[in-house]
Amino acid sequence: MNEPPLARFEATLQGLARKDRLRTLSSRTGLDFSSNDYLGLAASRRLGDAVAGAIGRGTQVGATGSRLLRGNAPEHEALEADAAAFFGTERALFFGSGYIANFALPSTLPQKGDLLILDELAHASMHEGARAGRAEFKLAAHNDVDAVEDAITSWRSEGGMGRVWIAVESLYSMDGDRVPMESLIELADRHETFLIVDEAHATGVWGPDGRGLAAAFQGRDNIVALHTCGKALGAYGALVTGPRTLCDYLVNRCRPFIYATAPSPLMAVAAREALAILSDEPARRAQLRERISFAGRQLAEQCGVTPSGSQIQPFVIGDVARTMAVAAALQGRGFDIRGIRPPTVPEGTSRLRISLTLNVGEAEICAMVEALVEVLAAA
Repeated sequence: MNEPPLARFEATLQGLARKDRLRTLSSRTGLDFSSNDYLGLAASRRLGDAVAGAIGRGTQVGATGSRLLRGNAPEHEALEADAAAFFGTERALFFGSGYIANFALPSTLPQKGDLLILDELAHASMHEGARAGRAEFKLAAHNDVDAVEDAITSWRSEGGMGRVWIAVESLYSMDGDRVPMESLIELADRHETFLIVDEAHATGVWGPDGRGLAAAFQGRDNIVALHTCGKALGAYGALVTGPRTLCDYLVNRCRPFIYATAPSPLMAVAAREALAILSDEPARRAQLRERISFAGRQLAEQCGVTPSGSQIQPFVIGDVARTMAVAAALQGRGFDIRGIRPPTVPEGTSRLRISLTLNVGEAEICAMVEALVEVLAAA
């Protein structure tokens, strides 16, 4: 080949730049309207003290190996025991990240001959896991329970004999809307299907004690849930909760678990402390909900936005270039709001993703909305 070795990669980057889709890394500056630190725990004294105390007791920073070798630390097991009790399941399993866990579940649990149905807006990690797995998979229209049922009945009519698995997010990361959980549970029971629920953006914020939007159904044999530790819990990693049999199966058959170095024991300590904070400090959730309601009113009154009702508020602009220009202008005014564009969201739906956390108060929300109105008028 006469082509320079990096030419194809440079061409791809140039193409992304022409479409206003070239991504670069930027430092965190300005008021936090973009992170997933919903309860403000990432920099909390309790998490810091818990980690410092663990270091003082000799807890290692690195796990030194996979969980099945020497990487299984007492801190991992203590977190998993507390998490199983907290979420009301037989067992919990600690993974290195939410992406890894979300990839692992659909790529490991559905078997050859099974059918996996994903909500079309489920996280990219679920889609990658589905592609890597052994089961046939289909996409269903977003939050459309009838579409899920149609996919099941169609597959059965074509001779599908295996188990059906349904994978959804309980609170969607780019739209801030909720899955119709009760209807989906009823469908899963009626068709004897398994349900994989990604609680990433609900854990810590919604449900009793922050146990998520599927909390009322945890403990069933047909439900597996994922609770990330790097969002509202302020730490890192992810907890898979569900029946002991399925968790034991993951330990024996899940390659992303078996062959990965275990998460830092210190992150297990931090996540365990975060679960305790959820029980001990319910005021954090109450304060966040007040700010969600306040921001929703402000955006509705001044920008005509329909509130999502959650801590994730999308502001759809549509055009990629204008979306990124508005985001840059807001960042220039001291508000860290990021533009989200395809392929993360569908074509024509580029948006600002406004995240509400305890890291900002009502005065900062008012200032942000005022700035947004002015920037939109000038863009």
